[in-house]
Amino acid sequence: MNIKTPDQIAETTVNIGIQKVALSSAGSSLYRLMTLSIAAGAFIALGGILSTVIGSGFPEATAGNPSLQKLLSGMVFPVGLVLVVVLGAELFTGNNALLIPALKRSHYTLTDVLRNWTLVWIGNFIGALIVAVALVYLAGLTTPEPYHTAIIRTAETKANLPWTTVLLRGIGANWCVCLAVWLALSGHTLTEKVVGCWIPVAAFVMLGYEHCVANMFFIPCGMLEGADVDIVQLLWCNLAPATLGNIAGGALFVGMLHGYIRLSGNNEKDR
Repeated sequence: MNIKTPDQIAETTVNIGIQKVALSSAGSSLYRLMTLSIAAGAFIALGGILSTVIGSGFPEATAGNPSLQKLLSGMVFPVGLVLVVVLGAELFTGNNALLIPALKRSHYTLTDVLRNWTLVWIGNFIGALIVAVALVYLAGLTTPEPYHTAIIRTAETKANLPWTTVLLRGIGANWCVCLAVWLALSGHTLTEKVVGCWIPVAAFVMLGYEHCVANMFFIPCGMLEGADVDIVQLLWCNLAPATLGNIAGGALFVGMLHGYIRLSGNNEKDR
């Protein structure tokens, strides 16, 4: 396989970051950003419901084999990130890393980065909610058992984790997700990009890390089915620490670590 080197990947992310931040400006580009952000939230939600159906659909087999349920969920959830990467949607967690290398070269400011992250986070939430309400709850996908109990259990478990636990699991989740994005950028063919996305994302699902955009689907969907979770628990107990952890895992452990180190020798490009 003729894949890109780590240095070439870092150079690629500089141009990607510039293009993404440009979408955050007012006007028609902002409309495009929000549309692509809603699409990304919907794609991740699609992976979420697929992982629920497959992961919880074999209760007899997984009852005494808890890792089997994690394995099944992890093997199918990455379809969401594959769609995001291949179709060019705007995902908050991916942008946590992708906007950092160009920031290092002063192509834009931290304010520009925060504006992009905020708008994309909102768009992702809208997209995830649309799928949860229209394509899962109203479509009756989580009405029958064992899916009904599974989505409720997922929502309640996530909403009742300690704040610091969600924060740390958020770091792990987006470390994996952004490594997946980095690997996908190394490839040229669809197969290379799919494999790059699949392995790290499957790992984060199997390990039980917390991804804020995925939780924008899982917890509201569980709430619709009757989970004992309120809005405060959704926003403060899970999405807040998961979001902060995702920022740290993506921006620091991938965007800064790989981008800054790989670009540090190119001083003439930094000026």
